[in-house]
Parts: sequence; structure tokens; C-alpha cells
Amino acid sequence: MSPRLKLIIALLAVPTLGLGWWLGSPLFLDRSVDEAFPVVATSAAEAEPTTAPADAMTDDVTESVGDDMAAEPTGPVAVSTGVFRGADDFHRGTGVATIYELEDGSRVLRFEGFEVTNGPDLRVLLVPDGDPQVSDDIAGHLELEPLKGNVGDQNYEIPKDLDVSVFGSVVIYCKPFHVLFAVASLEA
Repeated sequence: MSPRLKLIIALLAVPTLGLGWWLGSPLFLDRSVDEAFPVVATSAAEAEPTTAPADAMTDDVTESVGDDMAAEPTGPVAVSTGVFRGADDFHRGTGVATIYELEDGSRVLRFEGFEVTNGPDLRVLLVPDGDPQVSDDIAGHLELEPLKGNVGDQNYEIPKDLDVSVFGSVVIYCKPFHVLFAVASLEA
């Protein structure tokens, strides 16, 4: 084999091996994340996110302080939630996705007990369709940011001026290959 041919093979092998590692390594490597809930709590009562309907909380407060004075709920309130499922037999996902409204009016998408098959360049999307099956079903989506890790609890900020009621699901999406990895259909 001539030296020139060896050089050409070497020059082609380096980027090919790099691309192969980028595409293949996520299949056997996990990235774990363990983010705390995005609220600084001062008491045990404020530390837990509120999932009760606002009307029920207002009724409880009204009973304790009188009918003429009703207090607003304090702490984060769950706006919608869904359970992750895999998109197919190879791309699996588990855990819970919840959109919370925080005390300051900001909103956050939180994953808890989350795990998904890893892949290259996974993204977190809010999708209008409540049960997308293929990449064509994610039309009108909002990309929040790249997935921080394929395992663990994590938070994603949602733009304040966004009407989250128009989104029916959260999707973990492989951008380079246009493949759904996991879907959580949201319910109020």
C-alpha cells in the first residue's frame, strides 16, 4: 500500500470514527441529572409543590380566615402533568413531566423519576398534539432546550408570555434524525 493511500485512509478514518462515537456512544452511556425543584422554600409547607386545584385551596383558606377574606395559594401550582412513554420498542421513556407556575408567575417544566433511551442531540419540545406518534405530528412545537441528561430530575424554563394551554404533550426528540424518543401527554 502506498504512503499516499495510507494518508488518505487515515484522514478519512479520523472523522468517520468521531462521527461513529458521537452517534453510537449515547446508546451505552447515560447522563444523569439531579436538579432540585426551582423554589427556595422557607418552611416545610412551602417546600412541596401544590397539586390541589386552586378552588380547593381557596375554600380551605376561606374556612379558616372567614368568608370575607380569601387568600391566594402560595407556592408552586401544577398547571398540567403527564407520564412519559416510549415512542416505539427501541426508544423508551419513563417518569413524569409537570408544568408548574411558580409564585413569581414564571413557569417551569419539571421531569421527575425521568429516564429515556439516550441518543445524539436530544431536545425537549412542547407540542400542540396531545399524542404525537411520528415527527410529522410535532408541527407547531416549541423547543425549550437540549435535554440536560437522559436520567434524573430536571427543570426547563418556559417563556413567561407563552400560553401553555395550547400544548398537549412534552416530547423528547432526536434533532439530527427527526425521531421521537419519548412522549408525555399533558392533562390539566
